[in-house]
Amino acid sequence: MIICENLLFSHGAELQHYNSGDYIFKEESTPKYYLQIKSGTVKLSSFLEDGKEFIHGIPFDGHCFAETYIFHSRKYAVSAVAVTDCEIIRLEKNKLIKLVLEKPELLLKIYSYTADRMRYKHITSAPFSFRDPITKLNLLMSHVKAHFGFEEQFSFPVPYTRQQLASLTGMRIETVIRAIKKMEQQNIVKIDNSKIFI
Repeated sequence: MIICENLLFSHGAELQHYNSGDYIFKEESTPKYYLQIKSGTVKLSSFLEDGKEFIHGIPFDGHCFAETYIFHSRKYAVSAVAVTDCEIIRLEKNKLIKLVLEKPELLLKIYSYTADRMRYKHITSAPFSFRDPITKLNLLMSHVKAHFGFEEQFSFPVPYTRQQLASLTGMRIETVIRAIKKMEQQNIVKIDNSKIFI
């Protein structure tokens, strides 16, 4: 977790429950809260003109999300939707600012987390320059595997569905399905009960 839950609650945080599919916030709405996931998975996404969804990230238990919006007055550029049933700790923006001023080391924790996520974003956005779907998927999945500290071949269960992989890479689902099958044939991934292992 980024900020200790007890510390958040002692400064006025509330625990909010969301069902799968519920919006936590919508694009163009005004940021009012620091948000940290107690349990569940969230997706941060936007929709392109053709209606295709682009997923910017899929944070889960212990992660905060859209925290950078707390430090300026602009509206959200993405929407946050519960992928699973979620419990989200939320603390009003002004209360977080007060907490950070009292405990400036928290700002370093938040900034370190944001910097790590930006590094992840830079590495995973590199595949967009490649046309080959296998190269895109392999770079994305290999980076996520390394991020979680897995090294052995086929030791890491990819935490994304094929649709989420499509949305994360900007490809069509059919392209992802075909590429995953080819990756299995090339011994890059293993499929076990429809789950992808790399």
